[in-house]
Amino acid sequence: MSDKKEKIEEPQAEAPVEQTPQAEEPKKKQKKEDRKGEELRKQVADLTDKLAAEKDSYVRLMAEFETFRRRSAEDRLNLIASASAKTIEGLLPVLDDCERAMQMLEKSSDEAAKEGTALIYNKLMDYLKTQGLARIEARGEVFNTDFHEAVTQFPAPSEELKGKVIDVVQTGYTLGGKVLRYAKVVVGA
Repeated sequence: MSDKKEKIEEPQAEAPVEQTPQAEEPKKKQKKEDRKGEELRKQVADLTDKLAAEKDSYVRLMAEFETFRRRSAEDRLNLIASASAKTIEGLLPVLDDCERAMQMLEKSSDEAAKEGTALIYNKLMDYLKTQGLARIEARGEVFNTDFHEAVTQFPAPSEELKGKVIDVVQTGYTLGGKVLRYAKVVVGA
């Protein structure tokens, strides 16, 4: 029996030794889990930073593309307007000739020629007005270098005509608010 007691005692003596490593195992597991959790937090933080950087890059790229798209559209409109301006500018001498023909025909007795020339001039002028062409009214106006080009100065017949346009040599036109051709005028001095 004494052998049995010793055997019983021995396992009791070994039992506390076995419990100590078991108690340390949860601490080791906890430390491993803490390390893994810390690594995962670092990875999440790194990925979040990378995502924010990519999002910022994407937003900047989209803004740059939007600016490019808008600028391209403006360039196309300017190109069309420029082509339109060149075409209309080429038609201005035709308008001048029609005006001269109408002035010459006023002295004539040929009513059909007067009517035909006036019809052509009015149709052409109406179409050009729809395209944004406007006449620069100059006679009697104060001389303005933004719209007028002085061909010569002439002594003013009265004091109130000094610095004003006395006569128009060539009619000026604006297209969409921009001067297409300056009015060539005689200014009172």
